[in-house]
Amino acid sequence: MTSGQLSNTYCQEFLIANQNSDGGWGFHPAAPSAVEATAWALAALPAPGPASPPKACTLARDWLLKAQLADGSWPAFPGHPQGCWVTSVASLALHRQGGAQNAVERGLDWVLKAWPAEGTLWWRMRRALFPTSEARQDTSLRGWNWTPGTASWVEPTAHALLLLRAMPGEMLPPTAAKRRDMGERMLFDRMCPGGGWNSGNPLIYGVAGVPRTGPTAWALLALRDHADRAEVQMSLDRLESSYATIPGAASLALAHRCLEAYGRRVAGFTSALDELYSHNRFFENMLTMAWVALALGEEKAERT
Repeated sequence: MTSGQLSNTYCQEFLIANQNSDGGWGFHPAAPSAVEATAWALAALPAPGPASPPKACTLARDWLLKAQLADGSWPAFPGHPQGCWVTSVASLALHRQGGAQNAVERGLDWVLKAWPAEGTLWWRMRRALFPTSEARQDTSLRGWNWTPGTASWVEPTAHALLLLRAMPGEMLPPTAAKRRDMGERMLFDRMCPGGGWNSGNPLIYGVAGVPRTGPTAWALLALRDHADRAEVQMSLDRLESSYATIPGAASLALAHRCLEAYGRRVAGFTSALDELYSHNRFFENMLTMAWVALALGEEKAERT
């Protein structure tokens, strides 16, 4: 590839060329297949149609179906006995591709039943016996966690909300609306002062948390139905103001997808990607290539 030619097609071809023989993807070429990397690579490939690469998509879909656990969840790697946050990403990727509705419904059911630790009796007793003012957050607002038995975090909550947002109404049980509302309120509660999100708490020991690009972009994408809220607009302003100084391709792609989703057109995306790619080829990172492919593809669709 020469300078100025990076495209979603090029990224998709890179992903297909580096698909493992088992049908999945690792985080780097030849690395063991992982659910997160496979789900994002599949999501970045074209949906079924005349121009899609059916073999790569079919192999990836079959790999994800085999990796799904009996309870409907997905583990981080096949063979692990416990499901985790990647269930949201795997379910969404399969939903985008189609042809695996039963697996998606089972994954969705697991996500809706997966509660973080804040609501357990032990958690509430510990908070009552050992109150702390280290962090400012409303622990009654429960989102989703990285792994079962742990507390809510911004990014897994955002991914679960993106899955719920993508599902057609007939696939969602009556309990989904209440769960989604609580997750959204949890994200607003975890917003940093001045806008944006980091991975965890907005305030520690009275010091404001520093927002990070990735969590901010994921949270904003999950809160698109609240575009008119002042907190969302403030966070978008902060993300847009930092856009030109984002140093990595993965973060840049996430920020670009987010700003474009809200109708905020920012210039220089493709030229910045070309420059970054010329230095390190994105370190041949599969997540980065998938997110860049999605950002470039969505940008092209928006402007045609």
